[in-house]
Amino acid sequence: MNSVEEFLAYAIKLEEEAMLRFGELADSMATYGNTDVSKLFRRLSQYSALHMGDAKARAGFRTIPTIANVDFHWPAGESPERAAIWGADPFLARDEALAIALEAERAGLAFYAQVLATTTDPEIVALAKEFVAEETEHVEELLKWIGARGADTTTPVEA
Repeated sequence: MNSVEEFLAYAIKLEEEAMLRFGELADSMATYGNTDVSKLFRRLSQYSALHMGDAKARAGFRTIPTIANVDFHWPAGESPERAAIWGADPFLARDEALAIALEAERAGLAFYAQVLATTTDPEIVALAKEFVAEETEHVEELLKWIGARGADTTTPVEA
């Protein structure tokens, strides 16, 4: 990352992509009547929307560059938190949905951790630390949900 503005442009795009994909998956699951998984994906979409808003707020007075979709350089070719499209399978079970969500959140965490590990800009370091902390919380929450499923207890999505 060459600037705080570039970092924030990436963060905003990452969260937007996660919000849109989880929303698409929620809609797909609702269409097929898979309400449990639809609720999970909808909640994750809402979380991403909140985080996108946070990233935009952190931009504050800065002018964030407009980057064309093809000009984003993501580690695996697409935004790290863009959940796997196979999540649209109408027969997807909650456990599989949780695995998809966990994979996406871990990819987002890895992206921010890589930025943190490679930048020398003190402002980017400070922001990247915050984003790493947030993504770590998301991963930990999903692990709790997965643990609750394994223990046959109610997950926050089901409550």
